This record gives sequence, C-alpha cells and structure tokens, in this order.
Amino acid sequence: MRQDFIKAFNKAADGSQLTRADLTVLLQAQAGEEEAKLFELADAVRQKNFGNAVHLRGIIEFSNFCRNDCHYCGLRRSNRAIRRYRIPLPEIVATAKYAADLGYGTIVLQAGEDPAYSGEQLAEMIRQVKEAGDFAVTVCVGERSRRDYELMREAGADRYLLKHETADAALFAGLRPGTSLAERIKRLKWLRELGYQVGSGNMVGLPGQTVETLADDLLLLKELDVEMAGIGPFIPHHQTPLKDSPAGDLKQTLKTLAVARILLPQTHLPATTAIGTLHPAGRRMALACGANVIMPNLSPAGYRQLYQIYPEKAGSKENPEESHEKIARLVKEAGRYISTGRGDSPKEIFKKSPDTWAGER
Repeated sequence: MRQDFIKAFNKAADGSQLTRADLTVLLQAQAGEEEAKLFELADAVRQKNFGNAVHLRGIIEFSNFCRNDCHYCGLRRSNRAIRRYRIPLPEIVATAKYAADLGYGTIVLQAGEDPAYSGEQLAEMIRQVKEAGDFAVTVCVGERSRRDYELMREAGADRYLLKHETADAALFAGLRPGTSLAERIKRLKWLRELGYQVGSGNMVGLPGQTVETLADDLLLLKELDVEMAGIGPFIPHHQTPLKDSPAGDLKQTLKTLAVARILLPQTHLPATTAIGTLHPAGRRMALACGANVIMPNLSPAGYRQLYQIYPEKAGSKENPEESHEKIARLVKEAGRYISTGRGDSPKEIFKKSPDTWAGER
C-alpha cells in the first residue's frame, strides 16, 4: 500500500479528524489491498453504529412534472418526449396503506419540482399518508419557500431529502440553469432550523467533477450534519444535454460511499437505486461498503417507467410486490435483516418525542 494511503487510513481507523487531503487520498484507494481495507473499515463503522439492520424506505414518485431544466435529468422541463403524470391523492394513500401492511417504517414522497402543488396541498398529502400507517414521512420535492417547509413540517413530515448534487458552485450552476448552490444550502439550513431530519447527497462521475470535488461533497455533508446522505453514480439520460457523457464509475461510487461512512458514522446511507441500475449487484456491494438503507420503489406499476431521472432505472419494470420481494431477498442474501422500526437518526436529539425536535438543533 502507498504510504500516503496508510497514513490517511490510520487516521480514519483511529477516528481522527480527516482533512480534505486525507479524504482525497482515501477516495483514490487503489484496487486490491487498499480498496479492501477501505471497504472493511467502512463496514465495521456501519456495524458499530447500526448493527445488521437494513431500513427500507418506500418511495412513492407522485409527479414527474418539473419546473427545472437540469442538464442531467430526464424530468427536465425541456424534455417534450416524456409523458407527464400526477398520481391522484387516493392512489397515493392506497399505496401508503399497502406499505404499512408490508411493515415499512418510512414513506418517501418524491416528485420533480412541480409548481402545481401548493404548500397546503403537500401538507394535506402528508397528513393523509401519516394516517395510513405508523411510519415516518420523508418529503423530496426540491426547493420550496420556507413557509411551504413549515406547512409540511406542521402536517407531520419528519424528514426532508434535498440533495446538493455537487459542492462545486460553478459546476452546480452549469448543470442546473437558473439555480445556485448557495440557494440550495440556504434551504438545507432552513430545514435544519425547522426540526426536520435532513438528507442531502451528491452524484459521482458528473462531467467536470474531480476527486477534490468529491472530497468537498463529503465535507459539506459533514458541515451540514445530515441525518441521511444519498450518494450514487451519475447515469446519462438520452433526452438530456449530457446524453453522450460516460456514466459514473462503480468502484469510485463505492469508494465515495465507504469514505462517507467513515466520515459520517451516524448518518443513514442508502444503497441507492442508481447504483443498482449501474450494476445488477450494485446495491449488495453498497451494503458491504457502509450502506444501511434501501429505498424500494412502491409507486403503482402504471407510473414507474415514466419517472425517468435516468433510463432503465432498477425496479421500473416491476410491480410493487416484486420490488419488495426482490429487496427482501437481497437483504437476506447479504446476511442482514430488515428493520421493523422507523429508522430515525441515532443522534440523541431525534430519540426524543417528535414534538421536541424543532428549535433544538
């Protein structure tokens, strides 16, 4: 092993504070012994903080309309080839009840940034979903006003997922016309102030990204003190400006996930759908590199193939029952078990009654 890797690895293993330079070295772990040591340490940190439980978070992708024109996303507003949809609220609630019957501890309400939904409408959706079962609700609908976030929190939303995508402000602005990293971070801080369990995350392999950028992504996640970090590979969509760009590298994604686990020992890390799309065994590999969450798609079958952030998304051609059974088998084959709880953050503040969360961060 290289001497600089040994030095950075020993700091990581001792729990010492890791610098940007340390993270950069770890992210470049070479195939063979270095990668093996990195993955082994990440798995040990996961085991120490979360045991062998895998938390399932059922996603309902309720709208594929989006006001943004991001260069990497198939839902971008300029994509005229996509058939748009909005799932009626009764179907959303019925799907949530189905998830409750399966024992899910979390429902994720996800959509593009659809301006048709007011804050009040989103709040009503959350209220009805919360009544469908005893689970936490995560919301992922992008950048909204602070008042909308307040309404959703008051309606019972427990968590909010707002991925920062890249910590490089120039790259962010170039890939997301009309938006800025500063506005993204401002909203992440609002969510923290409102008492949400906050999720963010980044893509690996974006055109123009460097390993130093990836290190900055991880440092930003640590600075934000997120409760969940979604880290997955960039996958090009044929109806976007980045259609001819190469996909993110599987090994680099796994190394980024592993370093994230070491840097963020008490943060939930999903084995993302994107990594399962990139490689058939991707999610199982991710579980061995520090991941402790899987987010199965529970959207009704008729809508699944229409939510194309990237093409051929894992599970998009299955029905909800098939998706659930496939994930249950995967977890068992990995030597893990499915948690029966909500999967709240292990941080002390989130072990209290939900009514005490707001204002204490």
